[in-house]
Amino acid sequence: MFNPPNPKKFFATVWNIVEQIPEGKVSTYGQIATMIPASDGTDPDQMKRLAPRWVGTAMRKTPKGQNIPWHRVINSQGKVSFPEGSPQAEEQYRLLEMEGVEFDNKGKVDFDIVGWEGPNYEYLESNDLFPPKPFT
Repeated sequence: MFNPPNPKKFFATVWNIVEQIPEGKVSTYGQIATMIPASDGTDPDQMKRLAPRWVGTAMRKTPKGQNIPWHRVINSQGKVSFPEGSPQAEEQYRLLEMEGVEFDNKGKVDFDIVGWEGPNYEYLESNDLFPPKPFT
């Protein structure tokens, strides 16, 4: 299965989480995925294995004009996932650097400095989400 069982609900949850990432911080596809519980009918093993890809799909389908800070989501290596030198990668680097996010000479961020620890407990509780997996 390449899409989550209920893509509309899953994508909306992802976008809502991404809206919580503050300026100057980043999260990863995997970290976001760990916050979302498996929906009814979803095998937890499948969820664990495929949810980061589903988050990536949600990010590719981010609605235009809703100011969802898509650029704050990067891969688990601390890098932008778009192909190096592509217009999309350059735009993501530009947006993150405008927020004060620094990259080393290999194009990686330091999660100890710019990694988002996740939303507060009240947000998690009110949205039936799990605490995010730490970066370490």
